[in-house]
Amino acid sequence: MASVLALDGADKGTVSAMAGPLGDAFGIGYAAIGLLVSVVAFVGAAFTVPFGLLTDRVSRTRLLALTATLWGLAMIMAGAAMSYLWLLVSRAVLGAVTASSGPAVNSLVGDYFPARQRARMLGFVVGGELLGTALGFAVSGVVGSALGWRYAFWWLTLPTAALVWALVRLPEPPRGRQKDLRSPEEGPSEPGGADNDARAGTGSGAGAEADGQGGGSEQGEQGEQAGRTRARVGAEPDARFVLHTDPRSLPPWRALVYVLRIPTNLVLIVASALGYFFFSGLRAFATVFTTDQYGVSTSVASSLVLVVGAGGVCGVLLGGRAADRLLERGRVEARVLVPTVCLLAVPLLVAPALHTTSLAVALPLLLCGTAFLGAVNPPLDAARLDIMPHMLWGTAEGARTVLRTLSEAMAPTLLGYLADHVFTGGHALEYTLFLSLVPLLAAALIGALSLRTYPRDVATAAASTANLRTRGRPA
Repeated sequence: MASVLALDGADKGTVSAMAGPLGDAFGIGYAAIGLLVSVVAFVGAAFTVPFGLLTDRVSRTRLLALTATLWGLAMIMAGAAMSYLWLLVSRAVLGAVTASSGPAVNSLVGDYFPARQRARMLGFVVGGELLGTALGFAVSGVVGSALGWRYAFWWLTLPTAALVWALVRLPEPPRGRQKDLRSPEEGPSEPGGADNDARAGTGSGAGAEADGQGGGSEQGEQGEQAGRTRARVGAEPDARFVLHTDPRSLPPWRALVYVLRIPTNLVLIVASALGYFFFSGLRAFATVFTTDQYGVSTSVASSLVLVVGAGGVCGVLLGGRAADRLLERGRVEARVLVPTVCLLAVPLLVAPALHTTSLAVALPLLLCGTAFLGAVNPPLDAARLDIMPHMLWGTAEGARTVLRTLSEAMAPTLLGYLADHVFTGGHALEYTLFLSLVPLLAAALIGALSLRTYPRDVATAAASTANLRTRGRPA
């Protein structure tokens, strides 16, 4: 799962590392370079919701294997581009096939690991994206400097082939059989027929009775499990959002409306999108900014980005672990508290680094800033799994990824336009990146709202799962 996200990050890092050579090859400016990153996100946003709905209905590992194969072909096409339009079209194709990664990876992690370990495990997975981005800067920068920008794209087909080989052999986990947020000593959740993929629910109305002779005792058992979760999080479920029928039997638009009405999910979607706006903009212009601001060569700048990326990897590993530790100590809202604090810390560290021209001063600040930025995602990803019934993990991630990818898409092009046409002089890119810190502060303030809604939404998801397990199990 980490490798899937790593390849996506490596591709985006490659475009940034090759910004200078691509500009020279095709005679383009900052805005056109930003569009090469943005088009992937724009097209990906259009395909993410369909892939999210598909994720909840088909084998997720096979879906990833197929799209990774197409991803490798798109990279070959990009390296062979003879014009800017050709390159732009190949990037659009890439955006379409990579749209499956977010929903499928998030859903698979939810079924591979118990709820109480997911933030830590998602730290390893999200770390793959940051590590891949850093490798894209560093390796593609070196390969592109030595052999030309085409080979900066082509070398990525080698790890893609290895990833496809691994995905084909990766087992598809049973859906919905992991522990929820109850205490570890309470034992695993009942692995009943809640999510047999061959069944799509047996009822259509709220409050319908379970079929069969054993329905009453099973309802009592599942109700007891949901009650323990309510006691754990200290909140009652929201009756408006408790499911009584398998949502996969509903029209897709109704499933989408449901996931967007969950209060915590909506808050986290907006906060995550604002965070990715900053990250995407910084990633797109990191190499160009480093060479201009600190007076180093392109190859050295790419290597420095790799070093800073290591700080982000440390952040995702520590952020998930910190949230899970706080959860074990009774802080139920830990998975939304940790990201909120980290989002507030990032601008305080990054702003001085963007202003100084001393690399010795900027490097430690950027290392710490990217560490805090990296620490945001694993707890947030785990929190989104906590508040959503497992039958809708792919759909919910698809809906979230649309706004995230649109935010990623707008950032490079918008920031590139500001640097080209709004801010003038030698500090244009510096002022533009300063402005991109504002969405981070907004994300922290919005994320703080979820501290109140998260416990109740966790209890609601547990109640929905208990209802659907009872209804889905044969007599």
